[in-house]
Amino acid sequence: MTRPNNRQNDEMRPVRITPGFTKNPDGSVLIQTGDTMVLCSAMIEQKVPRFLKGTGSGWVTAEYCLLPSSTETRTQREASKGKITGRTSEIQRLIGRSLRAVVDMKVLGERTIWIDCDVLQADGGTRTAAITGSFVALCLALMKLKAEGIIADLPIIDYVAATSVGIVDGEVVLDLEYTEDSQADVDMNVVMTGKGNFVEVQGTAEGSPFSKEKLDELLVLAEKGIREVIALQANIIGKGINYASEFTDSD
Repeated sequence: MTRPNNRQNDEMRPVRITPGFTKNPDGSVLIQTGDTMVLCSAMIEQKVPRFLKGTGSGWVTAEYCLLPSSTETRTQREASKGKITGRTSEIQRLIGRSLRAVVDMKVLGERTIWIDCDVLQADGGTRTAAITGSFVALCLALMKLKAEGIIADLPIIDYVAATSVGIVDGEVVLDLEYTEDSQADVDMNVVMTGKGNFVEVQGTAEGSPFSKEKLDELLVLAEKGIREVIALQANIIGKGINYASEFTDSD
């Protein structure tokens, strides 16, 4: 099987994370994974949902949107429909769960961090790119809070990132773009922490069921890709005011 751009089966698309992409959020990045582009923004609100009032705990939540021109045929804005789709709801919840898994809510205090993920261009892997980019945006926002003396410590307990793996034409491959995703026999999204723990595994056999041996092979390949993007995250966070040393070592 020949992959697009002659990639090897275990090769990620080029990944680029640009911090500070927009000025208004407390933290923002543009993440590019091949032709997929997602703007991830983090804004901090000095209050929490009603169910957390008085608990001393904070909250992290996410919203996700495919912009109309992000796909080959125009995607209608969900606001004009009056409701979000099941896919959007699922992705929003996934992003929120992934970030909450690595945030100490007690250290955060009674604050809400809003994460907005806007897909500028979609070519497969938008949800995994959104998770990876959102973690950096979240950290930048928290670094700003600490620099301003509002919090004493960063409430981050580990890194988190995501990628996709799948089986295409009988072969296990890493980081599927749309042409591969649309014809994959197995499509899987994997979210992992820097320590190698799983936050979520979403895997589906589109055709024939797959074996445990294939599952293990997919997970090993996903970990390889996730460690590569965590290294990119650490490189960007380390460009701050020496905050990288405060994170749990991911090696």
